[in-house]
Amino acid sequence: MLRQLIADGHCPPGDVDERSITEVKPDDLKGYTQCHFFAGIGGWPIALRLAGWPDDRPVWTGSAPCQPFAAPGKHKGREDKRHLFPTWLGLIRECRPATIFGEQSPNAIAKGWLDDVYQGLEQEAYAVGSAVLPACSVGAPHMRDRLWFVAHSTMQRGGGMPDSLCTQGGYAGDAAQLNECSTGSALDNANEPRLEGYDWHGSAEKRWQAANRPVAETGFWDGAATISCYDGKMRLVKPGISLLADGVQHRRPILHAIGNAIVPQVAAQFIKAVM
Repeated sequence: MLRQLIADGHCPPGDVDERSITEVKPDDLKGYTQCHFFAGIGGWPIALRLAGWPDDRPVWTGSAPCQPFAAPGKHKGREDKRHLFPTWLGLIRECRPATIFGEQSPNAIAKGWLDDVYQGLEQEAYAVGSAVLPACSVGAPHMRDRLWFVAHSTMQRGGGMPDSLCTQGGYAGDAAQLNECSTGSALDNANEPRLEGYDWHGSAEKRWQAANRPVAETGFWDGAATISCYDGKMRLVKPGISLLADGVQHRRPILHAIGNAIVPQVAAQFIKAVM
């Protein structure tokens, strides 16, 4: 899917590396202006373009797996093998990118993840900032709070990178970890009451108005349909995205990809604020 998005021009040209980030070495990253780790379906490069960040401006991005810190799961935190920020930090330490953007579940804050990010990056001479922003801040019909952070190298104030790291784009698709990240994704459990959504009270007219307000204000959800879930909440879905069903070819990978993706419009607002 990521390769197709690149071919269709939605993401900058680049190479897709499907290895685990644990197998990536600093020398593998030489020659790339932008590197997108845990790239998924390309949410970060799309967000950068929405924000007006030039394709030839150096940047690293990454949304490390959230399972060790998310509300569902085994809550192993730093002991979980999918806690991969330290691995990413090791590459940052060696390659010294000028600017880094990242994202994580806000549940990770209480479990010390953000403290580790600040401490690790500040020890490497980066200035770090962060904010929690929801999808509904750009008009989407669900909360989907996410923790966003940015780090600027205080040693490269001009915004550049070493010449050896400036040519084209690289995407760490990380297929094995993406498969792990798919477990328990939001859309795979679309009937679970713990998912975000509007609380629906009052008349049917009020519910309809609430459901359609984001569409009218933003246009992101033009043509969306309203569905009723068994937890009593109404949710908008884009046309063509059917509910998950056993035995339906190709549907599960699509829903997994969407469920694990960032909302590029939210990331774009964060990037614009940084710019």
